[in-house]
Amino acid sequence: MEAEGKELRRGWTTGTCAAAAAKAACMALLGQDFPEMVEVTLPGGQKPSFSLALEEQGADYARAGIVKDAGDDPDVTHGALVIATLRRAPSGQGLIFRAGEGVGTVTRPGLPIAPGEPAINPVPRQMIAAAIADVAGEDCDFDVEISIPDGKALALQTLNPRLGIIGGLSVLGTTGIVIPFSCSAWIHSIWRGIDVARAEGLSHVAGSTGMTTEQAVQKHHGLPETALLDMGDFVGGMLKYLRKHPVPKVTVAGGVAKMTKLAQGMLDVHSKRGLADLDALAKVAVEAGADAELAANIAAANTVSQAFQLAQAQGLPLGEHIASLAWKTAARALNSADIALEVLVFDRQGKLVGEAPFAPSDQLLDPSQPERNRRT
Repeated sequence: MEAEGKELRRGWTTGTCAAAAAKAACMALLGQDFPEMVEVTLPGGQKPSFSLALEEQGADYARAGIVKDAGDDPDVTHGALVIATLRRAPSGQGLIFRAGEGVGTVTRPGLPIAPGEPAINPVPRQMIAAAIADVAGEDCDFDVEISIPDGKALALQTLNPRLGIIGGLSVLGTTGIVIPFSCSAWIHSIWRGIDVARAEGLSHVAGSTGMTTEQAVQKHHGLPETALLDMGDFVGGMLKYLRKHPVPKVTVAGGVAKMTKLAQGMLDVHSKRGLADLDALAKVAVEAGADAELAANIAAANTVSQAFQLAQAQGLPLGEHIASLAWKTAARALNSADIALEVLVFDRQGKLVGEAPFAPSDQLLDPSQPERNRRT
């Protein structure tokens, strides 16, 4: 990947670091000493090597640590120390995974790991098991504790508390590799939020593009925290997963700029995917009743927010029409008689400026008649 002419470095997941640390600890525990470099095999067959930042051994344990390098990705765990502590387990027990300091424990259903288990995801568990088997062969009866000393504080910057992962971070990774600025991790966190909501039997979830809209939609509907999905720019990623894993009622909430982009057919509303078309917005304003002067001013506006301010100053319900058009785009992605869809548009202060009320998402609304769309 490149950004501004610079090639971005890839990094390693917490799962990869945990697997490498576990392999090094296993080597020491079985009398082979700690290696200078430890190699692990990733799910895709790559074989990176790591140097150890921590080596410690006692009478009945061995402990190794690796500093996570996330490459050029703005990962909150970049630079964190990932530690594996191994002890012998009774014969026939296999691997027993434990959450050490800074690794969370799952408390809610719907995640890949059952409640009560340490938040070490399935692929990292498989990687750790394979790394230990490289050293111990079939004699793989070990107590494996993974810890991340700063993990409890770092986890507050993640969605773990909302997902019911308490006490620290998750040990993650499906490929073992961190791709800089990848949308994959964010989309997967949205999916896990939907899984948790479904497991708790919630009938209504709300995806929001940012903190202001999330707070506004939570207040608007009185929703519990587990019903809130940090959708960000990935409207399509959320809706397509909901189509296969339905919840009866879905709200899409966003600010005026991102909902205008959704209204114009964009399911990924990041600024890098394109800007809102102000000329097209001016045409919508005309359909809403704007005169020629106002339409021209909207087309010439610096931002969508300014365009909405111009419309609001003349009492034009531009938000209602944008909400209806955005509903139409989102409905095409959901397209389910079993899912009622709502779109809410908020300004920067969290004030509701447009609404397309709940309606079955297989029934496309007529955006030119917002008052006819007020069905529940």
